[in-house]
Amino acid sequence: MTPLIQTILEILLGIGLLFSGGELFVQGSTALALLFGIPQLVIGLTIVSLGTSAPELFVSVGSFFKSSDAIAVSNVVGSNIFNVLVVLGSSALVMPLKVESRLVRRDIPLLLAVSAAVWGMASSGTITWQSGLALLLALAINTIWEIRTAREEPQQIKEAEPEINIDLESNGWSKALSGIILGIILLGIGSEVLITGAKSLASSYKWSEEIIGLTIVSAGTSMPELVTSLVAALRGRTDLAIGNVVGSSLLNQLLVLGSCGLLAGTKGINVEQVLIHKDFPIMLLVTFACMPIFWTKGRISRQEGGFLLSLYLLYLTDQILPLTQSTWQDEFRLLVICVILPVSIVVVTFKTLRYWSFIKNT
Repeated sequence: MTPLIQTILEILLGIGLLFSGGELFVQGSTALALLFGIPQLVIGLTIVSLGTSAPELFVSVGSFFKSSDAIAVSNVVGSNIFNVLVVLGSSALVMPLKVESRLVRRDIPLLLAVSAAVWGMASSGTITWQSGLALLLALAINTIWEIRTAREEPQQIKEAEPEINIDLESNGWSKALSGIILGIILLGIGSEVLITGAKSLASSYKWSEEIIGLTIVSAGTSMPELVTSLVAALRGRTDLAIGNVVGSSLLNQLLVLGSCGLLAGTKGINVEQVLIHKDFPIMLLVTFACMPIFWTKGRISRQEGGFLLSLYLLYLTDQILPLTQSTWQDEFRLLVICVILPVSIVVVTFKTLRYWSFIKNT
């Protein structure tokens, strides 16, 4: 077996273990919460959301402890870009996503604010423990706010939250605890395997760790979000598909980066300049560009889903071209800057103006 094939298998194995571990952790934690009498609303807003972000958490924290700050940070940035462009875009292709719930009206502006704040925190080149603590405090405040305000719109929340259907009649406690323990073990092993494979791939081909984190690692850790949203879209639960993307993107920044920053102590987490000047702004712009899409007639159409996926392919191409030493690199970036970017801005601006015109006339 060649080293390349071995590394690829290692990465795929790590992704599979992370996915399985996340599922077991969610099932076990949900069962345990139900046994303690915690309301399903609270479980849906906390434990279930945490489960889909568990792979990012374990991989980023594990990368930090392995002195791979670039993977730790780029995994979060890449996952958020992947969530909005690929997960949301793919779900809209499966079924046009109807946008009505408070998850979008409330959480999209919050996601924009958090993304801008995280970019500002990282702009110095280091995410300090103070920044990490601030992000975790913001997570706690947001979670409390979510639970308190959720009771004001019970019907919309019922539609937007995942179904919790777990058999607790036989051996409930033992099943719940074994699921949590086994899930954590698989998450730990999976993150270790994925990080090792990613670092091997980076060192073998002299690729930067941030490129690996922005592409392979982030796509791998975002598989739970992709599967959850696609299944939700197929079942017609489009609010859940959207809420999963928004909630996971918030947790990636507040929980994952916050935990890494706090654990880093006085050392802090180093942030590569290319992430500060290129990928953090792209993450923010991608989130901002979605605003008019959410506004248009209260739905995300298949055409808009295809537009989001096309943007991700362009982003991926821009990441990969420098690795191939292609002579087309400069021409491609010129095409993006002079043609694709202006066209995208015009489309977004047009949708925004049309929305506000519609609001003004109603």
